[in-house]
Amino acid sequence: MPLRTHSPLSAPRTRLARAIHLTLAGAVLTCTATPVLSQTPPPGQGEATLAPVTVKAQAPSPVTEGSRSYTTEATSTATGLSLSLRDTPQAVSVVTRERIEDQAMDTVEDALRSTTGISLKSMDRGRNGLSARGFLITNYQFDGVPMFTGNIGAETISTEPFDRIEVVRGSTGLLNGAGDPSAAINLVRKHANSKTFTATAKAELGSWNHRAGTLDLTTPLNDDASVRARLVLHANEQDAFIDLENTKGSVFYGVVDADLTPDTRLSVGASQETRKRQGVYWGGLTYWYADGTRTQWERSKTTATRWNQWDTEETTAFASLEHQLDSRWRLRADLSHRKQVEDSKLLWVWGTPDHTSGLGLSAYPYHYHAEPTQTHADFSATGPFSLWGREHELSVGLSRSQLRDGWDNRDAVGDVAEVGNFNLWDGSYPEPALSPFYRGSKDTTTQTGAYVASRLQITDALKFIVGGRVSSWKRDGEVGAWTAEAYSIQHSSVFTPYAGAVMDLSDNVSAYASYTTIFKPQTEKDRFGQYLDPLEGNSAEIGLKGEFFNGRLNASAAVFRVDQDNFATPDAGHFVPGTATVASVAAQGVKSQGVELEVLGDIAPGWQLGAGWTQFSARDAQGAHVVTEHPRQQLKLFTKHTLGGALRGLSLGGGLVWESRPPVTATNPVTGLDERVGQPAYAVLDAMAAYAFNAKTSVQLNISNLLDKAYYSSSWSGYTYSEPRAFTVALKHLF
Repeated sequence: MPLRTHSPLSAPRTRLARAIHLTLAGAVLTCTATPVLSQTPPPGQGEATLAPVTVKAQAPSPVTEGSRSYTTEATSTATGLSLSLRDTPQAVSVVTRERIEDQAMDTVEDALRSTTGISLKSMDRGRNGLSARGFLITNYQFDGVPMFTGNIGAETISTEPFDRIEVVRGSTGLLNGAGDPSAAINLVRKHANSKTFTATAKAELGSWNHRAGTLDLTTPLNDDASVRARLVLHANEQDAFIDLENTKGSVFYGVVDADLTPDTRLSVGASQETRKRQGVYWGGLTYWYADGTRTQWERSKTTATRWNQWDTEETTAFASLEHQLDSRWRLRADLSHRKQVEDSKLLWVWGTPDHTSGLGLSAYPYHYHAEPTQTHADFSATGPFSLWGREHELSVGLSRSQLRDGWDNRDAVGDVAEVGNFNLWDGSYPEPALSPFYRGSKDTTTQTGAYVASRLQITDALKFIVGGRVSSWKRDGEVGAWTAEAYSIQHSSVFTPYAGAVMDLSDNVSAYASYTTIFKPQTEKDRFGQYLDPLEGNSAEIGLKGEFFNGRLNASAAVFRVDQDNFATPDAGHFVPGTATVASVAAQGVKSQGVELEVLGDIAPGWQLGAGWTQFSARDAQGAHVVTEHPRQQLKLFTKHTLGGALRGLSLGGGLVWESRPPVTATNPVTGLDERVGQPAYAVLDAMAAYAFNAKTSVQLNISNLLDKAYYSSSWSGYTYSEPRAFTVALKHLF
């Protein structure tokens, strides 16, 4: 059986590597901070001295920008250890910078729609719901640093500041602490890696008056380029296929990377993104007419008014200090701050209108304002150690996060206007007088944790990855309109284990197995007035992973099972003491199980492929479906081929997303029966073409929903339609 280890001097995988290995077999390797290769002179030739050859062993680089690849050499999102996709014992998907550009993924949600195992559904035209393996996704990271989510999730932001997006599916409690056993999404920022001046300018035009411009430049700030800066500026504006809707946005991202010494690097950066949206509707389009028949709306139909607004601003600041010791241990400290501002003035429209007259709907005006802020500090140390005659790797860390969250409200004063004939709705609904702001909710959540993970090289072909985390979590809530009394919930010394094994079956294929957990505190109380224990999620998976063409192609197949316990359900006949609130009881046995297949990378020179299949079942202990708005089967595919010969410079690509019908139901207002309201199974095709005039200038055309399939992307509380056929043309120039 072929053998391998992580050491750069380990048994080689390829025939070429074996030949080089044999050629150097007589060499004596002296290991220093900078290894020097020297050779003993042949017998009889005296004391000949050869010039030393310096060999600098470089760790695999996870950076994808400029790689022209759909995969990456390494990821640390799952364990904190820098591992190849093949050596990570969990399902990991990576959306590289090349793929972001090829598919014109303007926002993170665009990227997640094409990511294996991820389901993204629009709750309305302002919010999204994300899930994986039957559970909602609540865990995000920025450069591997965990962050809390908010009402407006990180999936809405621009992709311009990011090098890649990494997604680890299953439980991710080792690095994230509290959350759901679904997935963690790691947004990895661009950095000023170039030591010469580089700049890229891009201009875009597209459907519904889409206009956008981007400038991305990197420059050294001193003579030896040990201090470098990068600046990304982006602005966009467009209308929408939805009536009345208009969006204006801007992005600023800046980072300074400084090599303080050959072994010490400091990165300091900040970003700000704003989006001002007018005519954005809140909630969905109703399922039913008053006679119990199903509605059929135009895709452009809206419940928004001309005064609707949904404005957001997100500001982040971060600093990272990294130092490499002579022992090859790496010390890193991270500090980050994030503030979101949301100001939304909206109208909720609900009910069952008469098919002919359009009458019968009600309206609720609402003004929402929130400014959640959060900080995170993290310190980690990662490096090798020797045991049992082999070299292993260890990572330890400490982290602390705090979120100050909540929102204020304004409600309509007095009676609100009638909706009238919704068939003739044009958004001219009068803006009502609103009350002064009052506190809706306010709380502070603090989480601290200490974690350790180790890669143990048991044999040349077998390695274990084991670790654990001890977390403390606390939330203090103040009195508000949504909180009758102040409260405090605390969980201390919660242990989260992690265990995985990877076994090489050949030079290119490994088998793996892993088990990990996650927990999520709850605010529900039982009949004795005690808060329920946290939700506990356990993920187990086994699979195969392949790495081909010197790491340019990665493939995986996984079988998984996720269990969630302590799920809050009503305790019939019992109430929380002193209240009229029905008590809850912790139910056991929410279960999800299924398979995932994925291929990422180059299947031939100049031919990239990203493809994935997901199929699973997710039910509670009574056999009922959970997270019903999301499909149980998905096929996602995109491929691009760069042509040669007489067609040199031309690239053609195409994609497919197919989803099964989700099991969501709603109650018919006439019959009282539950009916399936989810979008029937559908497929959407995309296409792209790009032409490089020369090494610096190119043009690209992207067409989404090529066949103009009419379908709705969500059925949370009503229908929200997806975008019809649309095109974008982008002209790019490198300076």
